[in-house]
Amino acid sequence: MEISENNEELFEHFSFSADKGQEPVRVDKFLMNRIENATRNKIQKAAKSGYIFSNNIAIKQNYKVKPGDNIKVMFHHPPYENLIVGEKIDIDIIFEDNDLMVVNKPPNMVVHPGHGNYTGTLLNGLIYHNNNLPENTDGRPGLVHRIDKDTSGLLVVAKTEKALTNLAKQFFHKQIERKYLAIVWGVPKRLKHTIDENLARDKKNRMIMSVPSNDELGKKAVTHYEVIEDLGYVSLIECQLETGRTHQIRAHMKHVGHPIFNDHRYGGDKILKGTIFNKYKQFVENCYKIMPRQALHAKTLGFLHPVHNEKMHFEIQLPDDFNSCLEKWKKYSKNS
Repeated sequence: MEISENNEELFEHFSFSADKGQEPVRVDKFLMNRIENATRNKIQKAAKSGYIFSNNIAIKQNYKVKPGDNIKVMFHHPPYENLIVGEKIDIDIIFEDNDLMVVNKPPNMVVHPGHGNYTGTLLNGLIYHNNNLPENTDGRPGLVHRIDKDTSGLLVVAKTEKALTNLAKQFFHKQIERKYLAIVWGVPKRLKHTIDENLARDKKNRMIMSVPSNDELGKKAVTHYEVIEDLGYVSLIECQLETGRTHQIRAHMKHVGHPIFNDHRYGGDKILKGTIFNKYKQFVENCYKIMPRQALHAKTLGFLHPVHNEKMHFEIQLPDDFNSCLEKWKKYSKNS
């Protein structure tokens, strides 16, 4: 919290540090590439109001960001995600005891409130179900990990401080079993392979992750994948995570030339394999309509119970949209 020129209390909403190799760029453009759903007009308005800072000094929208600058966006109200309100939302609880819950998150549901998504999230529903969840280091009740809005599947939620601490340690020490199913474009030449490539925010598009050109940059990320079914122009793969970086599977599969089917952020919403015939193009577009999201599903979750120390293992079936899309590809592959 800081004090503005008008003697207002200000609360930090966003904070970004410019990389060492940052080229001079206007702060409004810098922030547009980093804040989802932000418009230049909104950013410029915030700057005119004295809500944007570089190294704790208020700046205008034409300020040029330099390497090492710490850019903050501050407002006179706390971030909305800090004001989480319980909402009556149907949650598919697979397992629950006194210490934890395992839930099956549907596609198109955000896990926790954030910029542009302040209500209707899984966390809003969890708080309605149990308003005494322990806060993690980010101030988000019960959450040990998360999956993307358009990814479906399993999540474990801690109900006590002890469970939260224990499960967080299991994630840190890579003791959690996590397997995903994905439809990707093409068929990898190596049917079973480990992608061991660091991931960092992409320099051109900060909304996505990519493998940096310098091996010393980014954070270690390891994905093991195996082709389950060759469907010609696409394939069904199983991915096992060793680390849990943002967009890890999505970024790694793009890096090896096989983006996830209909993943608009990573180029998977374009027709990357197949013929040029209109009939095929129509078929792919019909698949996109059936499954208007990336074809990624967290199907397996395994861990040690944080209190009883017994092995817990959960698997969840594919949701209807994923299953329908997969069956459509199987039929097309068989007939062609």
